[in-house]
Amino acid sequence: MKYLWRLLPLGFILLLAGCGKQNLSALDPQGPVADIQFDLIKLSLYIMIFVIVVVFAIYLFVIIKYRERPGDTHIPKQVHGNKALEVVWTVIPIILLLFLAIPNVMQTFTLADVDVNEEEDDFVRVVVTAHQFWWEFEYPDYDVVAGQDMYIPTNTKIIIELEASDVIHSFWVPALAGKQDNVPGITNDMWLIAPQEGIYQGKCTELCGEGHWLMDFKVIAVDPDTFDTWASSMARTVDEEEEVNVVSAEGREVFEQNCISCHAISGEGGDLGPNLTNFGERSVIAGFLDWDENDENLENFIRYPTEKKPGNLMQPFPNLADDEMDALIDYLKSLKVLE
Repeated sequence: MKYLWRLLPLGFILLLAGCGKQNLSALDPQGPVADIQFDLIKLSLYIMIFVIVVVFAIYLFVIIKYRERPGDTHIPKQVHGNKALEVVWTVIPIILLLFLAIPNVMQTFTLADVDVNEEEDDFVRVVVTAHQFWWEFEYPDYDVVAGQDMYIPTNTKIIIELEASDVIHSFWVPALAGKQDNVPGITNDMWLIAPQEGIYQGKCTELCGEGHWLMDFKVIAVDPDTFDTWASSMARTVDEEEEVNVVSAEGREVFEQNCISCHAISGEGGDLGPNLTNFGERSVIAGFLDWDENDENLENFIRYPTEKKPGNLMQPFPNLADDEMDALIDYLKSLKVLE
């Protein structure tokens, strides 16, 4: 019993490993990229299991065959080396490493090939820029910029160009593809395909500051027609948007007075913060806060953003009047492009 306390740190680590409300597992692959990487994981696992089984079998054989027996006092013959055994235990690991290395190298080239035949292949290009602590998704061919949620069409090759505006971040959507770094001044490329509609959880996997643990995003895969509708709606100008959406004029005024220098809506506004054109469609606030019945989470984030998401650069608005806050929230919730 006196040694049981030594197991407490291990138990604590296992509890932490189970924390979190989001599924960030690479063991349920979706699409060709994730399938390739999952196959490599399984190959590595099979090789490691083989090595463990062989080593333990030899270990058990030795301790049983050469165990000390009662009354046996003779000294075993001393052997200083066996050339055949040394060759075997050198060659076998080399062979196992080749079994592991060759498929990994071949698939690395496959995954690094982002070239497409524009005449034959249907593809969408997305420039993903990481900021402290939010994500920006630009679609150059559609003249669209989105924040936090990355919309993609299903069964379409998505060419992703990874960039960073400040420090090193890392883009990871485990169900669709492995992680790739966003490095300031460098553009890294990757590709993925989502075979079916759904929401795929993504996360930054590079420690990028005190708000790193809340730097989440979602990849939302929709059918190609819905994606085209979304893209054309996101590209509307403010005047066009006002023609199709009935919004709070007071809320719009509050937004223009306090928010528009940092946040854009339908092509109008700043780019220091996430684009809010489709804010009302997001399933979470600021990438991690749940919507609640009285909109208290949204109000508290607007008033005290650094208390909710440490290290972010959003200006706090603690003195915004209650009626102005209510109007602003109503306006933000009305911002939708897909009904």
